[in-house]
Amino acid sequence: MQVREIASGLQFPEGPVALADGSVLLVEIRRGTLTRVSPEGELSVVAEFGGGPNGAAYVVNNGGFRWSELNGMPIPFDVERHCDEPEGFEGGWVERVDLHTGERTILYTHCGEHRLRGPNDIVFDASGGFWFTDLGKRRERTQDKGGLYYARPDGSMIVEADYHLGGLNGVGISPDGSTVYAAETFSGRLYAWDLDGPGRIRSGSRRVVAATPAYFDSLAVEAGGKVVVAALPAGLCVIDPADGSFEHVPMRDPMVTNICFGGPDMTTAYVTLSASGRLVAVEWPRPGLRLAF
Repeated sequence: MQVREIASGLQFPEGPVALADGSVLLVEIRRGTLTRVSPEGELSVVAEFGGGPNGAAYVVNNGGFRWSELNGMPIPFDVERHCDEPEGFEGGWVERVDLHTGERTILYTHCGEHRLRGPNDIVFDASGGFWFTDLGKRRERTQDKGGLYYARPDGSMIVEADYHLGGLNGVGISPDGSTVYAAETFSGRLYAWDLDGPGRIRSGSRRVVAATPAYFDSLAVEAGGKVVVAALPAGLCVIDPADGSFEHVPMRDPMVTNICFGGPDMTTAYVTLSASGRLVAVEWPRPGLRLAF
């Protein structure tokens, strides 16, 4: 599979969103920005954030990380203390960004009485609401549970759909809108929930679609229903929810963190390679699912 580099020098890129004009929006977590990458690879900052912007549509912000370097690679983790929660951490949040002015509006910091800890990835459904995951934070001897949430983009409603999971990361919706998927980082599992409507999961429907030896990050869904998960350090993991089978597509970076689809026929896969700070494109053998945003 031929890989075409679009941009380099990015500071831990994540959350790519392909735009109609051929540019790509992404977040630079370590730099704390929402950045636009032109088709020619030119970078322009759309907005600057505190904390650690993680997913880019509306922006889910994990509140920040501790950072280390391992073999010259940036790692969002303190390898000596075995934790990622930064000093003075208060929590994460969800915010909206005006792409023309860079103006930011914080929509959610809590769900009920509970503070959001590490919002990580986001996807909109056909009704205009969005699902997002909360990875949580790790301390030297304890760590948060992971959660799956649903919210409205006007700040009027947020619900906790599921909790008590081991660090949820990527999130996506099936082509027919009947299923929501989430990747669990530390177990390499892909979970699925059946839906009874916007923001409503069917009781008892949570199930493991696939369990792999990789660490899972964010994901995208193909138009035909397969789920493509960024899998550390394997590259990309393509999962067929119909039977749980999976295959790995290797990429030359140990920290492949996200993928999105774009182009006129949705067969261009944009992939963030965070260890080397690059955005690359590959021609995918099947079209991706067009996002509802």
